[in-house]
Order: sequence, then structure tokens, then C-alpha cells
Amino acid sequence: MALVLLVEDDAAIAEPLTRALEREGHVVEHAADGLAGAAAGTHGRHELVLLDLGLPGLDGLEVCRRIRVARPDVPLLMLTARSEEIDAVVGLDAGADDYVAKPFRLAELLARIRALLRRGAPQAAPARAPAGGVRVDPAARRAWVGEEELALTPKEFDLLAYLVARTGDAVPRQQIMDEVWDVNWFGSTKTLDVHVAALRRKLGDDGQAPRLLTTVRGVGLRFESDEPA
Repeated sequence: MALVLLVEDDAAIAEPLTRALEREGHVVEHAADGLAGAAAGTHGRHELVLLDLGLPGLDGLEVCRRIRVARPDVPLLMLTARSEEIDAVVGLDAGADDYVAKPFRLAELLARIRALLRRGAPQAAPARAPAGGVRVDPAARRAWVGEEELALTPKEFDLLAYLVARTGDAVPRQQIMDEVWDVNWFGSTKTLDVHVAALRRKLGDDGQAPRLLTTVRGVGLRFESDEPA
């Protein structure tokens, strides 16, 4: 059971979705506009936020940014009626962990919610020595570059922890999607590129050699070891 914040102005979506979540055992708080959603999301103790992109009062992207600043660790799933992929990418870049395009299948949405609520780093390794100056504590869900702690979204942390645990290995894109997102992921792998770009910014990985997160052409990604080759 989880406390879920649903920020959705369309009653035809909010009411049946609330009933479905309650049947799953969750407690739902509903906000019908962006200002109410931002207030609830930044000051509440919700374990998951479901956020519509098109909201009255305050745009869903701004609501997402405000919630993410106040609560960088809360899982946030964005609902969007917009068909262009760029809108979903902008939402992910604003801090959302996942998105579902309307009209959505309820079974798919509930599967995404369950995946986000699991929240633990996939196959988390125990705390390990720094790799490339990066240290990850999976149990505490904290990560550092040197002495500076990183402010990561849940999926950014999961991705970093997964790759650091496999430092030096070339990890295929599909393996990352299956393990970090879910084998039931229905969306584009573009979400991986968005999260990698965000991680690189936060790691200070500006493209100058040597790079921490390396793209292995035709394969996937590799987190570079600081050990000599």
C-alpha cells in the first residue's frame, strides 16, 4: 500500500483511476489543478506522484520541477495527452521518472506504477569502493562524486547504481532497460538517453577525456574504471 498523489484536472480520468488505485490497496490524494498539485507534492509525504502534463493554474512541467527540487527522491510518473515524443522527453528532463501517453491502458499504467514503487536499485550491489571518483551506497540510496553528494531522481540513482556495480563492463541497452526500468516497459528507449544525459551533467561528465559514462557503439554503456588498463 502506498500514499499516491494524483494531479489530474479531468474528472473522467481522475475518478476511475482513483478507484483502480484504491482497489490495488493504495491511498489516493487528488489535486485538480497545478497550483494545488505543486503545494501537495512539495509538502506531502507521498510515495508516488502521478502528474498530468496539461494542467490549469500551473503547467505540469513546472509542477514537476517544483516537486523534484523539494523532494528529489519521490517517484514521479507523468501523464500526457500530447502525441509528440519531444513533450515526453521534456517531462523526463524536468525530473519525471516515467511517462504514459493518453489514452493509456489501465493494466499498463498499473504495471508502471508497481515498477516505480519497487524503487530499490535492481540487483543492488553492496557499498563499494569509488569508481572513477563516484561512490554509491545502494542501501541508503545515496551517491557522491568525491565529497559532493548528488541530487538524483529515483531512476537516475537506479541507473547509476546499476552501471557502477558493473564498472568496466559494456552493458547492452536492452539489458539496462529490462533491469533498471522493467521487462514490462512499453515505452521508447529514448528515456535511457535522457537519463544518461542528466547523469552526465550531474557527474560533471562534460565530454572531455576521460569520460565516466561511455557509449559503446552498437552495444550500450560502460562506466569506466579508474584502475589502469
